[in-house]
Amino acid sequence: MAEPQPICYRFAGFVLSPARRALSKDGRDVALIPRYFDLLVLLVEQRHRAVHRQEIFDRVWADVVVSDGALTQAIRTIRRVLDDDPREVRFIRTVSRHGYQFVWSEVAATEDSSRDEARAVAQTFRSAPVTDAGSARAAIDPFEPLIAALLGQGQLTDDERHDAAVRLHELGTDEALRRLDGRPGHEEARAILRDARWDAPAAGEVPIVSSEGGLRAAADVIVLRARSAARLASRRWASAASASALTGVVAGIAGGVALALVPGSTTGVEVTVVLALVGAIAGAAGGAGVGAGLAAAETLARSARAAALVLAGAIAGAITGAVAHFLARALLSGLFGRDVATLAGGVEGFWLGGAVGAGYALATRRLPQGGLAAPRGAARWKAALTTGVVAALAAAALSIAGRHLVGSSLDVMADAFAGSSVGLDPFAQLLGEDSLRPVTRLLVGSFEGLMFGTGLTFGLMRRPRVRA
Repeated sequence: MAEPQPICYRFAGFVLSPARRALSKDGRDVALIPRYFDLLVLLVEQRHRAVHRQEIFDRVWADVVVSDGALTQAIRTIRRVLDDDPREVRFIRTVSRHGYQFVWSEVAATEDSSRDEARAVAQTFRSAPVTDAGSARAAIDPFEPLIAALLGQGQLTDDERHDAAVRLHELGTDEALRRLDGRPGHEEARAILRDARWDAPAAGEVPIVSSEGGLRAAADVIVLRARSAARLASRRWASAASASALTGVVAGIAGGVALALVPGSTTGVEVTVVLALVGAIAGAAGGAGVGAGLAAAETLARSARAAALVLAGAIAGAITGAVAHFLARALLSGLFGRDVATLAGGVEGFWLGGAVGAGYALATRRLPQGGLAAPRGAARWKAALTTGVVAALAAAALSIAGRHLVGSSLDVMADAFAGSSVGLDPFAQLLGEDSLRPVTRLLVGSFEGLMFGTGLTFGLMRRPRVRA
């Protein structure tokens, strides 16, 4: 049985071929970055209805989370490629509080037999005479109006300046940079060019630090991306904290049940409740701190994503661990007059947070740059478990080195308070050790690291719903 022939779409001189991933106009190829091409295909295929923004994000940006501005930029670029005007719509209509619809009525869906045929169909458009208006537009220097917009002349919005930067990349990055040099405000303009290169298919390199005014331009890049980070990352860290708290509860319950099942144990159900509560607090605090660091790093650092994730995870973990250590010691000293110094703290947080960042970077390394990773289904679980395994290895190394995590810190506190039931001695005896020795420390620490890394990453990759 013959395979069905691929379909291509023809409208207004354009030929859109999903199979060949090609768009041409009057026989000439038109460049679109892959996600913008996917968006155009989706709108054309679903032209009988308005496509909701949530569906667009779910299908076009299925593996990453991007801001609403990314969709706006994509629509704006597609409209420019199609020579569409949002004020006098020919192709893409904005449906308020919903999404977008492709509205050109004469779309021919035919077999995509060959590239040559598509070029031949468009030959009639190519041979049409150039109008005087077209000749006049071609004679105008296309760079200068865009340079003026990029420099902020005329009180333009951030989106309009970003759009000007994308168009300058399409005309030629090197020439745009040459014309910018030395002009007032060129530092911020260079920063916008740097940030916009992810939205232009043929963008060249945009040096920052090595250029004139590089330090100010670098600061402007950070400010631009910090605005985006605030919008994108605000819900990511909350999801990471919630998922970490949940896995902390599970770990605490597992610990309580394990202690209760040890032969001769006198541990009651109240210990399981206490351990679940401690796990929730520790997980929420660690997830919030490290999750916030990872979400911010993923938004701010596009070129060096892996290194930024490791560094941000380590720093956020160190700060979170140090604060938790201080508060725990203050609580024990103030309420009970016991100063327990050997608790988990900044050192442990640094290495564990860095390991979570490294695991997350490794698990999502194949995702495209520019956006927050949000794989689905089995891919999401695989990424979370990969991060959990890396965190478990780091926790095991810390345990072997004699450092304390949550479980071993509880054991230290149990030793400081006579009659405490949260010590790990019964569990250690089950493993053939009389107290918290290497094997017990290794198993408890590895389990903690696995649960923390898996839960945090699973929550971090949650895709937020688009608000109407």
